[in-house]
Amino acid sequence: MFRIGFWLLLLGLQGCVGHGLQHNQTMLTETGQLVVVVADHWDSPVAQMYTFQANGSGWQATDITGDVNIGRNGLAWGIGLHPSQTGLHKQEGDGRALTGVFALGDAFGYLQSVNTGLNYAAMQAGDYCIDVNGSPYYNQIVNQQSVGDAVVAESTEPMRRDIHKQQNIYKKGIVVQHNPANLSGQGSCIFMHLWFGPNVATAGCTSMPEARMDALLHWLDAGQNPRMVLLTRDAYQNRRIIWGLPQLPGDEK
Repeated sequence: MFRIGFWLLLLGLQGCVGHGLQHNQTMLTETGQLVVVVADHWDSPVAQMYTFQANGSGWQATDITGDVNIGRNGLAWGIGLHPSQTGLHKQEGDGRALTGVFALGDAFGYLQSVNTGLNYAAMQAGDYCIDVNGSPYYNQIVNQQSVGDAVVAESTEPMRRDIHKQQNIYKKGIVVQHNPANLSGQGSCIFMHLWFGPNVATAGCTSMPEARMDALLHWLDAGQNPRMVLLTRDAYQNRRIIWGLPQLPGDEK
């Protein structure tokens, strides 16, 4: 009985490990660039950003690093490339940044062009990201002339915030591909963008100074399928091996 129970336990553990490795194949082996954001705890509004380039032997840290601001209420699990997790999950309007692994999408901004290897979209006065629960355009960037005034009437996310809100934070940014099925209420319009200043939390995005955003945009290459990883430090260490994440600079091996 003991031996039978032992082998059943072992097979069960192998199944769990295999499941994790399968997700790892989807999450990271197809990417050559990682943006890693690590917070000290689940309620932190600030974090540290690191970047890594894949090489023949693993991950090499780059010099694009520094403090970033995240959600004013801390963190919650988002919907991305990682396996389903237990715990608090992102909801519309909760003021929490995402945890998990996510593809990075297009760059966007106020300028006609920027120096980046990502696809870039210059935002117009009528461009909005729809954060209205129940909208068929939820979590999508649309143009007012194309979808009509009623669709954008309740959205709080004009993409030209310089025009509508006298704010510069969307001058340069990157779409984080959270909630790709656009499930209503599960969180919308998650970006990396410019900050208002140090220690000024966001509604759920990741913000940084313009010089660091410029370096990030210049480095990122759509052809390398870049990914963003955002976790607490403990969650990162607990998942680092099975998810194939790089060792963070300064951490003991």
